[in-house]
Parts: sequence; C-alpha cells; structure tokens
Amino acid sequence: MAQLYRGGQPYPAGYPGRLTPHEVRTREFAACRRGVDPLEVREFQARVADELAALNETVRLLSQENDRIKRALRDWQTMHARECRPPQEHHVNERPW
Repeated sequence: MAQLYRGGQPYPAGYPGRLTPHEVRTREFAACRRGVDPLEVREFQARVADELAALNETVRLLSQENDRIKRALRDWQTMHARECRPPQEHHVNERPW
C-alpha cells in the first residue's frame, strides 16, 4: 500500500484518522499574493463537509445493517445445525436416481 500523507506528514502506524466535516469547515489556508477567493473556498469547504457528513452517516447505517445481517445468518446457521441429522445417519445413495 502506498504511503498516505495528511498535511505533508506521513500517517502514524495503523489506520489514518478520518477527516471530519468539522475539520474541513474550519481548515485555514495561508494567504498568498495570487490567492483564491476566500468566499469560494468557504463555499467549497461547506459542500465537501456536507457530503462528508452524508457519507459518514451512510457508512454508519451500512455498518449497522451489516451487523444485523451477520447476526441473522449466525442465528439461521445455529437453528439449521440443530435440525440437521448427524452425519452417521446419512445414507449414501439411499434412493435411486
């Protein structure tokens, strides 16, 4: 995996911290002689922060759904395992084709 950077510094070991909508909204940029319109930057930051918040909510909901499906599958497997006959009771080719 390629080395990822945030703010010019490599991430510490492990997963990088998530970029939060608050961090996007409050990020300050250094002024330069031929800079960009600060109003446009703020509008863009607001759009990115809103989209990031929506994506974080989607990830949270999908994670909950994933957990629910895993529990349902585990419950189904447990129920099915209780109802199945033990392997010694199975007969190979007990019925003709």
